[in-house]
Amino acid sequence: MTLTQLAGCGGSARPHPPVPAPLSAANLNLIFVVSEDLAFHAPGDINQQTANLTSQGLQRSLLMASFLKQNVLGGNNVSGIYALEPMTHLQTANEYPDLVALETVQQFAMLNAIDMSDGAGVTYPAQSFPLNASYGPGPVPTGVAPPTPLAPCPNCQGLDFNDQENNNEALLSSIINANAAGYYVFSAPWETTQSLLSRINSQRRYTLPVPASYAGPNYIYAISITTSGTATLTTYNSNVNPLPYYPVLSSSAIVSVPCNAQTHFKIAVVGGEGGAVTPAGVNINETVYMIRHAEAHPKSWWEEGNFVAAGQWRALDLPNALRGKINPDQVYSIDPAQVIPSKDAASSDSAWSYVRPSLTAEPYAIATGLPFKLAASFDMIDQNPPQLSTVASAFFFNGGQFSNHTLLLAWEHDHIPPTVNALLASYHGNNQPAPNWPDDDYDTIWTVTLDTFGNVTVDNAKCEGIQSKTLPDTAPRF
Repeated sequence: MTLTQLAGCGGSARPHPPVPAPLSAANLNLIFVVSEDLAFHAPGDINQQTANLTSQGLQRSLLMASFLKQNVLGGNNVSGIYALEPMTHLQTANEYPDLVALETVQQFAMLNAIDMSDGAGVTYPAQSFPLNASYGPGPVPTGVAPPTPLAPCPNCQGLDFNDQENNNEALLSSIINANAAGYYVFSAPWETTQSLLSRINSQRRYTLPVPASYAGPNYIYAISITTSGTATLTTYNSNVNPLPYYPVLSSSAIVSVPCNAQTHFKIAVVGGEGGAVTPAGVNINETVYMIRHAEAHPKSWWEEGNFVAAGQWRALDLPNALRGKINPDQVYSIDPAQVIPSKDAASSDSAWSYVRPSLTAEPYAIATGLPFKLAASFDMIDQNPPQLSTVASAFFFNGGQFSNHTLLLAWEHDHIPPTVNALLASYHGNNQPAPNWPDDDYDTIWTVTLDTFGNVTVDNAKCEGIQSKTLPDTAPRF
């Protein structure tokens, strides 16, 4: 089912009804943003082949972010953002994960602020906000690595499309029971949203006029609960009308930079030379372009799983930056439901949904119409030990899955060299190891090439060409 937009027959168009007032900061506000999927969407917003947003759909999400921040929250800071766990909603015969819900609220996240602490009393603010998309208690989807001891992560649980073990209702109930005033935003497809609204309405006996049918992606539903427990439902219609092409960024914010963030290297290993033996099952005719996530650390200890507003500029500019430099046929990244540890001002040790690698590459996949999949069968954060780096290397470079393919891979920078070195070590030669990735470099591209015979070459000659230092501290406005 898709939303059909109807035009009137003659006469002038009806004026839009007035937008309701912003929600009160004195209430506990549960705000539901309906993300689009193959079943429920506006015409032109979803790519039917990849189940991802189109450029028009991305434009809508960018416009909706400003509406949500100003017209629904009244400019106030959000208290929590919860999005669909992508691997719980696989679409098309190719089983593409649903990354739309995360992208739908990513721009909104950049319009908020968060302070992070180094654990010693020093805090630093940034324009960004964590997106909670990790798995709740119970089993995870088929083919997904079980959470590490860091998870299940109570503070970063997202929404399950299948509502396994009623985890969605349990999440909302925990927020309602805590009874803390604020703004809690949920991003999920209509099926999940409608079910949540209905079940919470029934369980809490609110008797609210919950919508029964899909009205479109411009609608936002908010349940406001007063301190006395009285609940009301407010429906907002943004009436945004997105343009059908990829968003245009201010050229003054994007400054080109040469590829000199790293000392250049090139490593080549040929089977039969220097003691090297081509490993059994190694892929052939494969190229992988490995990039780091966008800007995320205004201070070295700063961590909340997302990138910061400067990173939104890089992510949105990625299709422009990579045009003519690479030509992949698919995009891969880390499952954003995986968690990364951190320290913050509220608790000495925390974990966050690691959403930024996938959201860095998401605009590129949208602009190019390429399929986007997640490496979810192993845990990237536990990849430091050699055996787990070998698992990642084998996934991408062995077994034939990616033979005769070219990938764009968005990864974590400290885990790129171990993955590459595991590949090089599999040749059993006296191989030169790849260097470490500098902590302040967000721009370099590593290219791993396997030729027709399985010989490997790795170099870092390419880059995105975006100057980090000049990217604004606030997100672009649309």
